[in-house]
Amino acid sequence: MKLGTFLAAQAVSQPDRTALVCGDQSMTFRELHEASDRVATSLRDVGVKIGDRVAMLLPNRCEFVLLFMAIVKCGGIALPLNHRLSPKELRLIIEDAEPAVIFFEGGDRSTVDGLLDGLAIGRCAMDGAAATGELSFRDLLSTNPAFIEIPPEFDDCMISYTSGTTGRPKGVITTQANYIVSNGYLNGLQWQLTDADRILITTPLAHRAGFARVGNVIALGCTLFMQRGFDVAELMSIIETQAITVIGIVPTVGRKMLPAIEAHPDRFRSLRILVATGEAFPTDIKQRLLTALPQLNIFSFYAMTEAGAIATLRPEQQIDHAASIGRATPGVEVRPVDDDGRNVPVGIAGEIWVRSGLPGQYLIFRTYFRQEQATRDAFEDGWFKTGDIGRIDDEGFLYIVDRKKDMVVTGGYNVYSKEVELVLRRHAAVVDAAVIGVPDSEFGEAVAAFIECEPGNDVPAQELLEWCAEEIAGYKKPKYIIPIRELPRNNLGKVLKQELRQLFRNEHP
Repeated sequence: MKLGTFLAAQAVSQPDRTALVCGDQSMTFRELHEASDRVATSLRDVGVKIGDRVAMLLPNRCEFVLLFMAIVKCGGIALPLNHRLSPKELRLIIEDAEPAVIFFEGGDRSTVDGLLDGLAIGRCAMDGAAATGELSFRDLLSTNPAFIEIPPEFDDCMISYTSGTTGRPKGVITTQANYIVSNGYLNGLQWQLTDADRILITTPLAHRAGFARVGNVIALGCTLFMQRGFDVAELMSIIETQAITVIGIVPTVGRKMLPAIEAHPDRFRSLRILVATGEAFPTDIKQRLLTALPQLNIFSFYAMTEAGAIATLRPEQQIDHAASIGRATPGVEVRPVDDDGRNVPVGIAGEIWVRSGLPGQYLIFRTYFRQEQATRDAFEDGWFKTGDIGRIDDEGFLYIVDRKKDMVVTGGYNVYSKEVELVLRRHAAVVDAAVIGVPDSEFGEAVAAFIECEPGNDVPAQELLEWCAEEIAGYKKPKYIIPIRELPRNNLGKVLKQELRQLFRNEHP
């Protein structure tokens, strides 16, 4: 099951239909297919072998998708890099993945110079003349395409990094089958997508939620609209002028769009599907959207980088079962278990384990990159351990009770508390730190950090924020820095975060 064969079929059946639009750029299915064939051939010619990683430090643009397809066609593994990560975070990922080549825009050349200092990694600037020693993307596009045979058993196509609870980044290897099943067959089945649908994304393609829609384009023949940078006014103009039928948003975007939607609902009458991603969508926002746009069908998900969409909350369930994250996605088995891996009764909370065929063949990722022990630890008899605590009611609806992995979801991005705590602890004045997620009216949740310092050696909050800015992405930085004489702990020394949440509520009712 190869993405390239799906694109080839689209190029034959609807060659002149627009596949991609970004600003003034557009690309038909024939152009996307033929150009990616040429770049795939060039990548092989410059030494990219089956299984090699190819990095993309790129904003949203049509060539992002072109390059991804070229990487897959030549047997490489695409490595999207998020511009919002700090240079130190990006360097950790690059050192771990060891890409053969990195693609970037010319304006990011100095950033790339710093990221690759001392590393033997090829470079290709997408725009302008190539610098000494760089590949030229224009030259890659000019190569005559040649047939490239990929062993049928090799199916890897992307590596996405997640920090996890240890602070060390883990590369999640997903396969072409993962994307085709999830974003082709399942999305097509659940949303009734056809090649007439016009999809608008509001997140970077380097983000999982944004890139998922690329699968809709390749497998189902939809047209994808992108913005280079997020702009609410432009977003709403695109919906109206381009008759967008499907849009994916996080609650933060929904809040910003609501006033205009309620004031001029006729401008958004083309919308039929809203994919609610990221943190939990507040019921009041959903209700107001449905009141203004009664034709709208809202789908929300419980999803993970490693496991895809585990559970789905359908349109007719959005209000009546608003506290739930939905029922198990077709083809996915879900079971809450106790600490010994035994099923818990209906209504009782346990760690959520999921299974859907062999890893890499349906929705579950294939493996963590070069982390065999972490992969073994993540599975038990074929079941993937999500690390989340949840319960299932007698109707089959799943509810998240707590996060075993101690994660904050802010503006659609996952922030692992442990990662931020490790950064804060590296500051010379900090003895210990504990991070929690707290309610935020704009982003759903915000990061709050309780800081324990040496007696008489308090450090200004601004200094800690500047320290974090050097170490981690901006969306991971604490919004609140809260000094505390001593972190509350149980008799085993574990920090009692529930007490910290109560302390925060007392200060910020």
